[in-house]
Amino acid sequence: MKTLAKLLLKGSILCSLPFTFVVGFTACQSDNIGEDTIALGPPVETNPPNTDYTPAFVGQTRAPGIMTTAMYQATVINDELSNPWGIASLPDGRLLITQKAGTLRIATPTGELSAPITGLPAVNAAGQGGLLGLCIDPNFASNRMIYWVFSENQSGGTLTAVAKGKLSEDESSVEDARVIYRATPAFAGNLHYGGRIVFDKEGYLFVSTGERSSTVTRPQAQEVNSALGKVLRLTTDGSAAPGNPFVGQGGARAELYSIGHRNPQGLAIHPQTGELWQGEHGPRGGDELNKIEAGANYGWPTITYGIEYSGAVIGDGIQQLEGMQQPVYYWDPVVSPSGMTFYHHSHLTEWSNDLFICSLSETHIIRLKIANNRVVGEERLLSGEGQRFRDIAQGTDGALYAVTDQGRLYRIY
Repeated sequence: MKTLAKLLLKGSILCSLPFTFVVGFTACQSDNIGEDTIALGPPVETNPPNTDYTPAFVGQTRAPGIMTTAMYQATVINDELSNPWGIASLPDGRLLITQKAGTLRIATPTGELSAPITGLPAVNAAGQGGLLGLCIDPNFASNRMIYWVFSENQSGGTLTAVAKGKLSEDESSVEDARVIYRATPAFAGNLHYGGRIVFDKEGYLFVSTGERSSTVTRPQAQEVNSALGKVLRLTTDGSAAPGNPFVGQGGARAELYSIGHRNPQGLAIHPQTGELWQGEHGPRGGDELNKIEAGANYGWPTITYGIEYSGAVIGDGIQQLEGMQQPVYYWDPVVSPSGMTFYHHSHLTEWSNDLFICSLSETHIIRLKIANNRVVGEERLLSGEGQRFRDIAQGTDGALYAVTDQGRLYRIY
């Protein structure tokens, strides 16, 4: 049996082989995933669930535990960010980072920070609002365009807005910044904005919106005439992308791609299939990982594996209903999933196509091994750091870069 060695070296965490599994991990069970063989241990979640709900299929929750066997190092390369929320890799290897209060920063792979970049529309940073997710135009090297999501003040409250602009040549400001989409209706609250944005492989934008948390707005996640609680697919000018699935349905908004979401703060494109995967916050239990299908209904608030924070059941207390999609995976207790990315680099082949998800409330990074659209293994990374991991991106150098609510920037390589 192997044992795990974890050494703390000047702010770095060095994980190396050969190592021994600890806390009950053994190498007596294994599974073959493609060409890889992985050792399986007991589930990483050991706390009791909030409910006795039955999963829809084996492995939908509490998948076997796995552990990385390759050597990697996680280093805090900067701890001076101010409430970072989104991180994206620039073509030259640097990283563009949003800060909740409304400014951008650029960081080098060694952690040097630019001055705050200004010129963005004003944000409402109260509660869960602020400057949220961002993405880089695929043609950034020639057009310098960036796209971001933020919470915007409107008559009647706030809403999730999408904007675009050009990073100035001197990198001090965003030029010609303008809002291209607003997820109406506005609501007088400061929770559940969603807030992630990614490009698909056809050059269109996927955007996630929350249902704004209130029991008043919650039902709108099921309504196709509302932009709340949705995944949207937009052109770079903010109009509905061609081929969207709800076009022609009576009263439906053309920008909708999927419905029935609570507070989706994670979006990622699979590097091989081009499929969209999404993570969303459940209530008390019932955090979800979904593979997003065009036109699908993901159930909130009609079906859920969670309960109200008070302990009461939600709706009719059901978890499955014909015509509504099941999550690929769910967590109970919650992990509070935020930003996520697939790993796709030759540096660490053991992680190829694995999904990395930031956990806020449980203060770690989740690594999921996925095969045939099912989670077959789960690992928790950096769980000893005590950080609310907010977003994660892969750099051009093959490293993973993660930001935390407390202002840290990690390089994992």
